[in-house]
Amino acid sequence: MKGLWILPLLALLPTPILAEELASADEITAAIAGNTVQGGMPDGAAYSEFYDNDGSIKADGYTGTWSIAEDEMCFDYGDGSSCFSVHIVSDQVTWIQEGADVGSGTIIAGNPNAY
Repeated sequence: MKGLWILPLLALLPTPILAEELASADEITAAIAGNTVQGGMPDGAAYSEFYDNDGSIKADGYTGTWSIAEDEMCFDYGDGSSCFSVHIVSDQVTWIQEGADVGSGTIIAGNPNAY
């Protein structure tokens, strides 16, 4: 029975997102196009961005573009494109790059901040 106390603790550890749980290009577009995502990155940076249907990103003080490539969402803020796999559950989104969670957010309908 030694060491069994650790089993309940293992259940509390975050589990990696499996490839089959990642959103497809169509699922990403359906959830995010025309909506705002508000959240944070691991370095503590907060963000709130509106992803317009025309592929533009609008935010407070900056703009960019977004696109979908091979089931990943790509962002370009003028310094080259970065692409991320996306995990979506209800209104929650997790950005994944090279198998690691690199940010998360909440999908908010429309453009409530009027960017």
